[in-house]
Amino acid sequence: MKFQLQKSTGQNLFTGYGSGYLTVNYVRYERSLVVTPERVIEDWPAAVFDELNVSHFEFLRVLNPEIVLLGSGSTLRFPRPDLSRCLAEVRIGFEVMDTTAACRTYNILAGEGRNVVAAVLLA
Repeated sequence: MKFQLQKSTGQNLFTGYGSGYLTVNYVRYERSLVVTPERVIEDWPAAVFDELNVSHFEFLRVLNPEIVLLGSGSTLRFPRPDLSRCLAEVRIGFEVMDTTAACRTYNILAGEGRNVVAAVLLA
């Protein structure tokens, strides 16, 4: 799937998604990653949903976003509540959706100037 940008905002936006890849600002990535309006973090150690642990969410907490979007892969899957508790403790919003929906939602929120983080899993 390809996303259409309406204007260049100087921030990171998802520009496409397909089987085994996604693109941010037209750069192709073939592994799970974290995207903020200012940064693309390729070394997020979460590779697949079943391996998510507390340390992955603590990594996201340190980024101090207003909201975290977790793209759970091609299907919607919810992590155990104890994994994301560290976000709730500091009042960071947390939403889970499939990766395609997380990419679209991130683009909308980033376009509104929100302090959003998308943590997206490909598998």
